[in-house]
Amino acid sequence: MRTAFIEQLIKEAESNKKIFLLVGDLGYSVVEPFAEKYPDRFLNVGIAEQNMTGVAAGLAMEGYNVFTYSIGNFPTLRCMEQIRYDVCYHNLSVKIVAVGAGYAYGSLGASHHTTEDVAMMRSIPNMEIISPCDPNEAKLATEYFCQSNKPGYLRIGKAGEPHLYGNNHAVLDIKKINCIKKGHSTAILGTGSILKTALDQKDFNGSIYSVPMIKPLDYDTLSEIANSYENIITIEEHQKSAGFGSAILEALNDLQWTNSATNMPKVKRIAIQDTFNSVAGSQDYLRQLAGLNLNKI
Repeated sequence: MRTAFIEQLIKEAESNKKIFLLVGDLGYSVVEPFAEKYPDRFLNVGIAEQNMTGVAAGLAMEGYNVFTYSIGNFPTLRCMEQIRYDVCYHNLSVKIVAVGAGYAYGSLGASHHTTEDVAMMRSIPNMEIISPCDPNEAKLATEYFCQSNKPGYLRIGKAGEPHLYGNNHAVLDIKKINCIKKGHSTAILGTGSILKTALDQKDFNGSIYSVPMIKPLDYDTLSEIANSYENIITIEEHQKSAGFGSAILEALNDLQWTNSATNMPKVKRIAIQDTFNSVAGSQDYLRQLAGLNLNKI
C-alpha cells in the first residue's frame, strides 16, 4: 500500500501544485521519488511528529494540501492535541498518513502496534477516515484526499498486500461500502488488509464487503445490507472499543431510529479484546494471538 500511496501522490502532484509532503525522518525507499521530483514541496521535519503536525497546519493555512507521513502511532497518538486544535478545529486541509496499520510492525512491539487510532480519530469533528483493504483502494483513497480540502486520516498497511478485487475494481467507489463477494444470509463487513482473512474462508457462502471510508460511513448501502441479511460480522485490526465495528453498530442504530432500516440484523464484532500484545512477532502471528480470524463463526 505504501507504494500505491506514493505513486498516486506523485501523479496528483503533477497537476496540483498545492500538494505538500512532510515526513518524520522515515519512509526511506518509499518517499524519495516524491522528494526528488518535487523538492520544493517536500520536507523532512525530523523525529518531531507534533511539530510536523503544526508545520502542516501552517502550510495548509497558506493554501497547501498537506500530507504528513509516519509509522502508525507516531503521526496519530503522539499528535492528538495538535490534530484536534491545529488541524481539525480550523478544518484545515491536512491529511495524516499512518503506515503500518494494526500489527503490520508487530516485530517492533506494542509501541508500534497501531490499534487504537480509529477510535481517537473518528471522535474528532471534521476528520474523514479511510482504511484501504488493498493497494487499489489505497490509490483511490490518495486520489480522493488530494481533491479534498478537509482534514483526513489515511490508515494503510506496510507492504505486500494483495489485490482483493480482481477484475471488479472498475466499479469501486472509495466513499462507498463495496461488495467483493456476493452470498446469502450473512454479510461480513471489513476494513483494512485484515479483510483478506474473510476472503480466505473458502467454505463461507455469505457476502463480503469492504468498508474503506469509516467516517463518514455510507449509510445508504449499510441500510440496504441491514435489510438484506440476518447476520452481520465486522472484522478489524483494531481494539473492539470505539473502532470500526462500533461505528457500524452506531450507524445501524441511527438507521433504525429514522426507519431507514426495517430490519436489525444480529451483529458479531471481531476485533482486539481490550488487551495489549506484549510479545513481538509477525503480523499474522499477532493476529492469531488476538483472535482476529473467522474460525468460530
